[in-house]
Amino acid sequence: MTGTLALVGGGEFREGCSFDAGLLEASGADEVLVLPTGAAYEKPAEHVERAVNWFGRLGVPARGLDVLSRPDALDGTNAEAVATSKFTYLVGGSPMHVRSVLKDSPVWDGLISAWEHGGTLAGSSSGAMVLCDPMVDPRGGAFTIGLGLLTSVTVVPHHDHWSEDASHRTRKMTPPGLFLAGIDERTALIRDGAGRWRAEGAGAVVLFRDGQPATLDALPAL
Repeated sequence: MTGTLALVGGGEFREGCSFDAGLLEASGADEVLVLPTGAAYEKPAEHVERAVNWFGRLGVPARGLDVLSRPDALDGTNAEAVATSKFTYLVGGSPMHVRSVLKDSPVWDGLISAWEHGGTLAGSSSGAMVLCDPMVDPRGGAFTIGLGLLTSVTVVPHHDHWSEDASHRTRKMTPPGLFLAGIDERTALIRDGAGRWRAEGAGAVVLFRDGQPATLDALPAL
């Protein structure tokens, strides 16, 4: 049985992210490992500090792991850290940078190994987008290659801030059979270890398949 997977629509580590307490409980972790990869050029330390403060309020320490560049993702010490982590969190930023840093790397292999052995993996905004393949290209709303943990569903984060025109355009371009999940900020689409999906948090999750509304119970276990 795999661990829990959380796809967060952005706005992580803030009031309204009620799902984080449940993710902690499911993980059994006594520490949260935070990878600010997506925010490498956007003051990554500030993202880590916010995570430290947030999870501290939930009674568990968090620490950052500076996997910010390709050499960091090839580093064996970093790979071991993520492979042994019970709860790892990928913050938001640039999905293209996350992909270029983590693709086919020991750190990515460590992330997958930890999750496959029951660990909790959360990705917010770009961290959620890049877990999918195909993933939505933020530069125009079309599709591009992701990291491929999920191949049946792809994510539009910050969906509460998307215009209807942008949302409609992406729905029209979605490949046949692929589920498109629009996830609001401070909201998570969560898959538990048994393969059941649920939505939780301050906003909503909307799901489409072949351009038509779908329900969470239609999502495959993986």
